[in-house]
Amino acid sequence: MGRFHQHDGHEHEHGHGHTTAAGGGHDLGDHSGYQTGAERVDVLERIFGENERTAAGNRADFDAAGVTVVNLMSSPGAGKTSLLRETLRRLQGRVRVGVIEGDIETSLDADRLRGFGAAVALVNTGDGFGGECHLDAPMVRSALPRLPLDELDLVVIENVGNLVCPAEFEVGEHARAMVYSVTEGEEKPLKYPVMFRTADLVIVNKIDLLPYLDFDLDEFYANLRAVNPAATVIETSVKNGEGVAEWCAWLTDVKSGT
Repeated sequence: MGRFHQHDGHEHEHGHGHTTAAGGGHDLGDHSGYQTGAERVDVLERIFGENERTAAGNRADFDAAGVTVVNLMSSPGAGKTSLLRETLRRLQGRVRVGVIEGDIETSLDADRLRGFGAAVALVNTGDGFGGECHLDAPMVRSALPRLPLDELDLVVIENVGNLVCPAEFEVGEHARAMVYSVTEGEEKPLKYPVMFRTADLVIVNKIDLLPYLDFDLDEFYANLRAVNPAATVIETSVKNGEGVAEWCAWLTDVKSGT
């Protein structure tokens, strides 16, 4: 689909005022260099319209097969694959899981997920404009023939590592989760609000590193609540296993509709 993006479900609006830190909020920054013309709006409407139609078709196929789908997103290196690998190990024999693995190039992450009883379908996005930074609904649809949907209970879509673009494209998922690493800094919900705002669950990962970081967890939570006060939060460490059982329970609850 190319690198065309929308923000918070609508075109970026200009000419609005900015709240400053001195005024009791955060400086929203200078958006004067970003211009949106009528031509761009028309292109975006067509692109996202096509994506939404395909996402609806994906969702209909998932529902017909009785499969629950979770879109798992994060920046590169936050720990999605490691967490998903441990998840598959724990759910093996209990939940029939499929994975759609999105990466720009290589099968490295997909290979790490094999051997745990999950069906894995790889989608490489490198044929896009230098490598697409997200999975969109048509890309996900291309993976469906390689998954035995009628034999699965749960599909996890491991999206391409990127803190912006994946959140802008619905793919037919029933729920969204994002993995955030404490190594990324407290300010990320404010700098990249779309993903944090659209996540049903925020997984705060690598908490075993907190004693070694100059990181204010309370400040991060305050920033998260500013953009998404309703998000469920689970703190995890794949290294020591903390919180992984809670994450697996969240997945099974989503699967059962509770």
